[in-house]
Amino acid sequence: MSTSKRIVIVGTGFGGLAAAKALAGKACEVTLVDRSNHHLFQPLLYQVATAMLSPADIATATRTIIRAQNLRIVMAEVIGVDVNKKRLLTKTNDDLPYDYLVLATGADYSFFGNDEWALHAPVLKSLEDALTIREKLLSNFEQAERSKDVARIQKLLTFIVVGAGPTGVEMAGAVAELAKTALTRDFKSIDTKHLRILLVEAGSTALSAFPEGLSSYAIQALRTLGVEVHLGRPVKTITDSGIMLGNTWIASNSVIWCAGTQARPAATWIGAEAARNKAIIVNDDCSVPGNPEIFAIGDVACYQADLNRPLPGIAPVAKQQGAYVAKAILARIQGKPSVPPFKYRNWGTMAVIGRSHAVADFGKIRLKGFTGWLAWSLVHLLLLIDFRSRTSVYLNWSWAWFTRGRSARLLTGVQRKKNPPSNADYDYATESKS
Repeated sequence: MSTSKRIVIVGTGFGGLAAAKALAGKACEVTLVDRSNHHLFQPLLYQVATAMLSPADIATATRTIIRAQNLRIVMAEVIGVDVNKKRLLTKTNDDLPYDYLVLATGADYSFFGNDEWALHAPVLKSLEDALTIREKLLSNFEQAERSKDVARIQKLLTFIVVGAGPTGVEMAGAVAELAKTALTRDFKSIDTKHLRILLVEAGSTALSAFPEGLSSYAIQALRTLGVEVHLGRPVKTITDSGIMLGNTWIASNSVIWCAGTQARPAATWIGAEAARNKAIIVNDDCSVPGNPEIFAIGDVACYQADLNRPLPGIAPVAKQQGAYVAKAILARIQGKPSVPPFKYRNWGTMAVIGRSHAVADFGKIRLKGFTGWLAWSLVHLLLLIDFRSRTSVYLNWSWAWFTRGRSARLLTGVQRKKNPPSNADYDYATESKS
């Protein structure tokens, strides 16, 4: 094995995992690197944030997912790449040499130059993010239950989601169901007239990537759930007291950021040309111009599918690119002809809006309502990484369907540990009833 080519894959998301699986057992040395020890099914992360699922339902230890003699898994934080020496640089100085490098580092949220907003509006990219949001949502109800101050209750029960893409729409719908069906019946002092859930979007429509008919249906479904949908209303300020929406101030203790995204800084590691969202502009075989031994896939890559329209940052794109890049690298190692350019097979796009409402665009086939929800549920169950996860998620969904309850309503002090309490707004209780 000492003469085998060394392939280093950075990131254990959909793309990185797909590449590693395709290379497992082949005549090469593969090292899979990530700063966490698990693969996270991000499409359902919002359900952890809203107490529908527990973290273990959508996350699986990477070492249990894929095992092979030629595969090594390293938990480390990458800080750069020495392109000339072909070495991956890590925070612990355990540098990793490579012959081929696959960057699958994913994306993070962008605050459009207003980075100070991040202190007051949590994002949803990791399990820690989801648990922090869950902690805030549930603790707000606990505080509102015992408060006598109407203004404070109104602030505690006003939940604002910024960004009306799929994540924002799904989050707003889930928060509405959590608040209106799973919590208000268990809190005796809360008056639902104080409850507000807002979805705000600077653009003119929600789910802008979907056909107009599906977008309109999603907006109507949200309003049926009691969500106030504010379109064409840019955010001007976010503080710990609320949000300035256009010229209107809205007091809120819970603002969740689901707006624009940008690639993680892999482009700067290798000095590559990047698109506006900092994604690496790649060739038609997903390799980096000027560095044919380096590949970028998924959210960290800008792949021009046709003209000036990059592929979307969704799981099917990352998975297909991961498998493709593995095939391309193996062809080079084995001295075979180069594989044809990558071509994405569109599996469609979907978004769910609470109980029994979803939209799905499969090109010629478009679904909405209960039919769309069934399709969304089936696809997401199949995409989950293992049988245990599928079984657990299915049981939790069934429980929520029949009881309208939430199985993960635990306050564990995650947010308190990150932000020590300084006033009554950070007084936590523990509530475990479902």
